[in-house]
Amino acid sequence: MVIPTENKIRVSVAMISYNGANYIREQIDSILIQLKEMDELVISDDGSTDGTLEIIKSYQQLDKRIHLLKGPRLGIKKNVEYAVSHSKGTYIFLADQDDIWMSNKIERVLQAFEKQKTMVVIHDAKVFERENLEQIVIESFFSFRGSRAGVIKNIVKNSYIGCCMAFRQELKEIILPIPSQIEMHDQWIGALNDYRFGKSCFLPEALLLYRRHGNNNSSMTHYNIGKMLRNRVIFFGYFFIRILHIRQKKHRNQGKFKKK
Repeated sequence: MVIPTENKIRVSVAMISYNGANYIREQIDSILIQLKEMDELVISDDGSTDGTLEIIKSYQQLDKRIHLLKGPRLGIKKNVEYAVSHSKGTYIFLADQDDIWMSNKIERVLQAFEKQKTMVVIHDAKVFERENLEQIVIESFFSFRGSRAGVIKNIVKNSYIGCCMAFRQELKEIILPIPSQIEMHDQWIGALNDYRFGKSCFLPEALLLYRRHGNNNSSMTHYNIGKMLRNRVIFFGYFFIRILHIRQKKHRNQGKFKKK
């Protein structure tokens, strides 16, 4: 288990919310019970109008670890970016508003970070229908998506899932900003990490219950070939540009080091 240094945030949970009043209480409860005193739950709300804000504020009054942000209202990817940019923890866990974390999620993921010496950990998940926790429709997201690490593999067919991802604070410098034009932020984070720091750790444990409902079913379906190819071309273009920026910055830093 990783021991946090004194007065330093160990874990930041970067959650995004938008009109999630029906489910967000269960998710917040499943997260808070695992956080230590020096951890934080950063929630970026993108303009909810259904009572979500009132629910979050009621929790915030009782728990100082919760930080509520006014999201940029520029879509999911920019809301994720905003939450991540305000997360100060050594380890940043991504979270959606409508899932449920297993009680040992943080512990097991931190153990994987320590054992694997990796920058990114992705764990498996079970998928259930709406309110019925007993109705598991997919036992393993990894099996469903053929999940494994690798840049080319995940550009061709993404097998990352954001709500199951955690990464070290240092990765922010590489992944931010997240381009608005790409389709998925999880693919962006995973592929950039695999390119820059080596393969992500795929932890074969279902540490999250993914709630499938009308507003998120698209993440579990496949697009037609035309749209898929278009998305891949756009993604690769922005990915290549970011790689060039990473290389240029690396060379500049090496030059400064030689001068010293």
